[in-house]
Amino acid sequence: MNPPRGPLGVMGGTFDPVHLAHLRLAEEAAETLGLPEIRWVPAGNPGHRTAPRTPARHRLEMVRRAIAGNPRFSLDPAEAALDTPAFTIDTLTRIRGELGPDAPLVFLIGTDQLLAFETWRRWRELFLLAHFAVASRPGFALSIDSLPAALGREYADRAGPPECLARSRAGRIVNFPLTALEISGTEIRARLAAGRSVRYLLPPEVLAYIEANALYRPRA
Repeated sequence: MNPPRGPLGVMGGTFDPVHLAHLRLAEEAAETLGLPEIRWVPAGNPGHRTAPRTPARHRLEMVRRAIAGNPRFSLDPAEAALDTPAFTIDTLTRIRGELGPDAPLVFLIGTDQLLAFETWRRWRELFLLAHFAVASRPGFALSIDSLPAALGREYADRAGPPECLARSRAGRIVNFPLTALEISGTEIRARLAAGRSVRYLLPPEVLAYIEANALYRPRA
């Protein structure tokens, strides 16, 4: 993959399935933070959570179809093929090796992920590899007091405006506002298992793929 002409955004997750809130987060991050490319990295066997129910090949293909019409989005299939657990430190180490030491790299997360950041493997080392952009819902003000003490100190030292992302390779934390879309993969899977509609929660291409492959039906 060719290096982007500016900070590279990275969107990781299980995407079980990918839905409109995922897509909107990536779109608003690209626009607000000035990211010319968002690289989507579907996890094969995520280290931070239980294994997804849906095989990685299906989740990878759903992401491929969901992002196909957006020239700023690209797909990274490397981790979908892994059987061993992959952690964020592994993802960022690999991508940093591809980009080189000086290119700005921005990992996109939600506020809930930041609150649990100290549980991530080798979390302090992550700041040596990438910036972190935190999507916040309108009206929600993230404060240092809401974070664990050690993480709060890191946040206070590293917080900055979107413009700082292009000026250095890694190490900053930037908040950006996100349009509130109350959509979750858990709810989508539950609706599908119950035979309820998920129209307008997913891109049409993803819904067509789910139906064609009989995904998320009740377990036999």
